[in-house]
Amino acid sequence: MADQQRPPSIKDVAERAGVSWKTVSNVMNGQVNVRPETRQRVEQAIADLGYRRSAAGRQLRYGRSFIIALAVPELTTPYFADLAHEVLAAATERGYTTLITETGGDESRERAALRGFDTQVADGVILSPLSLDGPSVTGAQSRVPLVLLGERVTGSSLDHVIYDNHRAAREATTHVLTQGATRPLFLGASTDHQHGTGWLRAEGFLDALGDRGGPDLLVGTPQYTRAAGARAVDELHANGRPFDALVCASDVLAVGALHALRAARLEVPDQVQVIGWDGIDEGGYTHPTLSTVGLDVEAVARNAVDLVVARIEGSRSLPAEVVVEHRLVLRGSSR
Repeated sequence: MADQQRPPSIKDVAERAGVSWKTVSNVMNGQVNVRPETRQRVEQAIADLGYRRSAAGRQLRYGRSFIIALAVPELTTPYFADLAHEVLAAATERGYTTLITETGGDESRERAALRGFDTQVADGVILSPLSLDGPSVTGAQSRVPLVLLGERVTGSSLDHVIYDNHRAAREATTHVLTQGATRPLFLGASTDHQHGTGWLRAEGFLDALGDRGGPDLLVGTPQYTRAAGARAVDELHANGRPFDALVCASDVLAVGALHALRAARLEVPDQVQVIGWDGIDEGGYTHPTLSTVGLDVEAVARNAVDLVVARIEGSRSLPAEVVVEHRLVLRGSSR
């Protein structure tokens, strides 16, 4: 048995449970070839002794750390917070720990993530880039297994998990048009670069309008925040710019827009329709409730984890591109 002067070992757990140390290892690594009653005995012994496996020993034995790094622009945005939660859950099921970092959309920090942070801590990286375009991604990547979330990067030998943002934007815009909108605006167009999620959504918006609209219908915002959405609507209203629908690049922008519209005494959806993007829970509790492009965050996370773990474990298959479906969630903010 373990004495009081040292932490318990895997052999102490095996002795207490009456099994071999190999059986304890199988239980801790999630192997299925363990009888339920044996698994229960081992788990109870682990709990009783307070056993914690040695990360260094595990890394030496298997040649990897069993750590995945997730790099997202920010965690204050509900979508990325949900994504981090789902990645953590999916990675845990596969026996991996998740390290989560914010890039702030900073190009140098995104490049560091592409290189695996120049450390040997993470076996693989899942990155949602904001600033880097295709050539930048392909030029900065290292030998660390990497999965990109977001848009296609032409010519890269990387796995991708994406939404069809262009098609979803067309559908959202077509919806407000069919409900009577004649002067829609797109809120949240990229002001810094013509690539990435925001730009593709803006392009889909213009595509749905055809020859009825151009770039003058794109309203840029410096960030995707509630405050930025409210400020944009305040400026539009103050300048007397006519609009009867807002297709917003994110739900948090749309929530801010709803607040400003209410303050300006503009009725939603009778005078202005509003549709957001991401399908966050908050949209179901606004007044009126927010129509949105709903995204399957769990499917994104699970596909990303599956892809990066496959690469970590030696897969040499061709780069995969997984397109996760979206759906329009129609509520009170659009007719």
